[in-house]
Amino acid sequence: MADQTFTITDNRTGQTFTLPVTDGTIRAMDLRQMKTGPEDFGAMTYDPAFLNTASCRSAITFIDGDRGILRYRGYPIEELAEKCSFLEVAWLLLHGELPTQAELDSWIAEVKHHTMIHETTKKFLTGFRYNAHPMTMFISTVAALSSVYPECKHVLDPAIRRQEIVRLIAKVPTIAAYCYRHQLGFPYVYPDNELSYPENFLNMLWRMAEPKYSANPVLARALDILFILHADHEQNCSTNVMRCVGSSQADPYVSVAAAAAALSGPLHGGANEEVLRMLDEIGSVENVRAYVDKVKSGHGKLMGFGHRVYKNYDPRARIIKWTAEQVFEVTGRNPKLEIALALEKIALEDEYFVKRKLYPNVDFYSGIIYQAMGFDPAMFTVLFAIPRTVGWLAQWQEMIQDPEQKISRPRQVYTGYDARKVVPLAERAPLTMKA
Repeated sequence: MADQTFTITDNRTGQTFTLPVTDGTIRAMDLRQMKTGPEDFGAMTYDPAFLNTASCRSAITFIDGDRGILRYRGYPIEELAEKCSFLEVAWLLLHGELPTQAELDSWIAEVKHHTMIHETTKKFLTGFRYNAHPMTMFISTVAALSSVYPECKHVLDPAIRRQEIVRLIAKVPTIAAYCYRHQLGFPYVYPDNELSYPENFLNMLWRMAEPKYSANPVLARALDILFILHADHEQNCSTNVMRCVGSSQADPYVSVAAAAAALSGPLHGGANEEVLRMLDEIGSVENVRAYVDKVKSGHGKLMGFGHRVYKNYDPRARIIKWTAEQVFEVTGRNPKLEIALALEKIALEDEYFVKRKLYPNVDFYSGIIYQAMGFDPAMFTVLFAIPRTVGWLAQWQEMIQDPEQKISRPRQVYTGYDARKVVPLAERAPLTMKA
């Protein structure tokens, strides 16, 4: 259609170009025809941090940040959190539709069949120092699985892809639990396949001498909801890494490890730990107003507020806030919650934050829940990585099957020296460091 185009005039040459518009976008390669001469490479876009660049076409997750909408495969996150289990949502993300009862039963049985990790992998874990960060152990151990299953290199084989996807979803809770117990010096607990996905994870974390561990159903369901909320979130930093590394046809284990490394940063998966540090710094409800005023004056940040995508209340934050109340009925009320509620109330009413659209995000309450359940803050990012593995694998699978995708290789705008000659060593001036 003629009206689905952009007409661009290159004022350098006076030439006019008509570019097709598809789904509200133009293809960056269409700009390459705009040249000042035969030696010109052609026009490019410059977009630091990919603020306005679509790197793929995806049917997995939809986000409307202005309206606070998050959907997996078209289903609102609120309905999935209320009505589905995490493994149901995992099937949905990977296959595009919610499972039937027969499909779900088969899927659960398949995942449970692969929850064990090889004994040599356990020995690999014991090589870490007692005080090693659990996320470092998690990343390294997931990558090491690539050597346990060498067939995983055949990423273009659909049957092998399917097998490795199931293995990863089944094994990441086991690895996460073993990382936790290694840090505490406790013996590893084998998976119990009579338990559900979240119950089994809690069993591997908390079981001590009792012959059979029985997880509190409220805590198990809360964990399941948290896993659903964290399963995927469009093209965020770690998902972009998963697709980028996977585009070289690297196997899924090292690709997931790379994505988990991206997740480990404090601006991504480590943000909920930063929220707890902030609440500790505030100390009490009485200090909230003074802290907010300090942030407004340019000193410090309001952690857990604002989001690159959401310019409205993060829909996951509403669900987590409700989940927190259920958890606290079992664990007792985390005193940090009162500080968080007071901070949220002031921020939502203060014109400074309202104008900047700084609403609570998923990290604001999740750390409080995890701490109430007994987790050390160092484990928070690992807890994030367990469900996000499903999203990474769904995105990786979609990327592998997309005929438009090639190995990722962004361009750059070169700002360095023009060609110059090497000065003999004795004639070189010392480097002057900038202040």
